[in-house]
Amino acid sequence: MTLYIDPGTGSMLFTILIGIIGAGIYSLRMLFIKLRFMLSGGKVSENDKKLPYVIFSDDKRYWNIFEPICKEMNSRGIDVVYMTASDDDKALECDLPHVKSVFVGKDNKAFAKLNFLNASVVLSTTPGLGVYQWKRSKRVDHYVHIPHASSDITLYRMFGIDYYDSILLSGDYQVKQIRKLEKLRNLPEKELVTVGIPYMDVMAERFVAAGVLPDHERTVLLAPSWGKSAILSVYGEKIFEVLLKTGYKIIIRPHPQSFKSETEMIDKLIKKYPNSDRLEWNRDTDNFEVLRRSDILISDFSGVIFDFALIYDKPVICTDPNFDVSLYDHWWLDEPLWTSGVLPKLGGQLNEENMDDLKDLIDHCIENPAFAEGRRIAAEETWEHKGEGARRTVDFLIKKYDEITKAKEEDKK
Repeated sequence: MTLYIDPGTGSMLFTILIGIIGAGIYSLRMLFIKLRFMLSGGKVSENDKKLPYVIFSDDKRYWNIFEPICKEMNSRGIDVVYMTASDDDKALECDLPHVKSVFVGKDNKAFAKLNFLNASVVLSTTPGLGVYQWKRSKRVDHYVHIPHASSDITLYRMFGIDYYDSILLSGDYQVKQIRKLEKLRNLPEKELVTVGIPYMDVMAERFVAAGVLPDHERTVLLAPSWGKSAILSVYGEKIFEVLLKTGYKIIIRPHPQSFKSETEMIDKLIKKYPNSDRLEWNRDTDNFEVLRRSDILISDFSGVIFDFALIYDKPVICTDPNFDVSLYDHWWLDEPLWTSGVLPKLGGQLNEENMDDLKDLIDHCIENPAFAEGRRIAAEETWEHKGEGARRTVDFLIKKYDEITKAKEEDKK
């Protein structure tokens, strides 16, 4: 008798096994750190006093997510400690008097400090709390997650948001997705609050203020995600050849993670297709200008799709949205991705069959007014409370802190 395990289940079991092994190794490392800390009589001065509010960012590219929230807190005179794992994070240079930005080390050094953190409310966009390196500190009262993209909340690697206490969302469909996951995994219900998208509110304001672009040659932006299902891995050099044949200005903006996890592939592509008058490689930390000067976006399942379509009101071309979800939370749900249903309304679909006709597809998407209605519908579903994201986020953080403080005072009585 032969035991058969389907690929999806096999991928899930493999992910769980790797997570268990990794967690075991990490636990041993943390035990060593604790022992060394106790034996040395060391002090963690930044954790001696309980901090009311902490924001943690694992990478400098997320400053755009947190900046409007920090500005809102600063305008209300609320002190917040911003902890970053990037020593060149723009947050370290911000001049907001009520925001104290500190570099807490890279990778495991950052998580080692966070695992002993003493704070009331911690806000972060980093998935994997309580799963791998980042453990819940016993001295943190409440963990709040805010997504860094306006699409399915189930497109994190498995168990990415299971152990947060609250999640700030941008659309009601995300609430339904989380509730289904909680039931399937027998998890306690988190506090879910639809606040909107603070960073998109800011980008929309910048876009209006920037005004209309002067006449320019048609410009195509290729900005994929990373991994085996992403455009660069699936199509490789072929997508470059086809794009260059269009005669349009081409901008290539790989996902930042590609430069870390797919170095060999990226280096090979840059060498074969270097910067020229027809092709530009873009690595700007702030993607505002590169999105603004592009007429159409080609991507796969990257969150930038919705930034481009909903803020800049321009069409997109995406690869097959039904990509392999076996490593993601959505694998657990017996339903199509919200993204899969909405992408066809925003523009065209790129596949092997129409690759050679990419120029015609680009022209059709740019010149067809029908896609504007699709963008309006998508915005209604995934970008609620436009212009109110930062205010609603800070309102929730304050409310949660007050609840925690009141509960502790009552316990003392």
